[in-house]
Amino acid sequence: MSFLNSEKIVLASGNSGKIKEIQTILSTSSIVPQQQFNIQEAEETGSTFIENAIIKARNAALHSNLPAIADDSGLIVDALKGAPGVISARYAGAQATDQENLQKLLDDMVDIPESQRSAQFVCVIVLMRHANDPFPLISQGNWEGSILNHTRGSNGFGYDPVFWLAAENCSSAELSAQRKNQLSHRGQALRQLAGFL
Repeated sequence: MSFLNSEKIVLASGNSGKIKEIQTILSTSSIVPQQQFNIQEAEETGSTFIENAIIKARNAALHSNLPAIADDSGLIVDALKGAPGVISARYAGAQATDQENLQKLLDDMVDIPESQRSAQFVCVIVLMRHANDPFPLISQGNWEGSILNHTRGSNGFGYDPVFWLAAENCSSAELSAQRKNQLSHRGQALRQLAGFL
């Protein structure tokens, strides 16, 4: 028996970078961005990645009457006691751009030595069959790295230009899209979710 009775799944995101990554990795599913249904983004009022992903998936399922998938992800920097964390997209303010968030992170870490710059990207993905689904599917991925003191690379989005991957000897913004999808927190969580389906 299939978990889903629908061939379409609404993606609860307005982030074009996330949309592209999710559509690429889950190419076997028909993923439709919530904008096609004129669904407004849900306010992220949760204090955890899981809570925010559930809030977003429930909102999309409620307004589309279709299954919905949502991710909540962020950067956790050990030296900053877990910041930016769940507010990664709003680290420099509610309407901050990726560049403004990135600059705030670099400013906050200016005096932190290289040996104390460990960080991880975290992604939680929730799939709800309907808005009142009592058993949503939840998957998670973690991607270990460290924070550079300057940007490197132009691929990706968000904090990718300062997320250093020692094993790859480059920032995540220097990876090809294919390699990033193999390694990333979102890629891990999406493959786990695909395994559930």
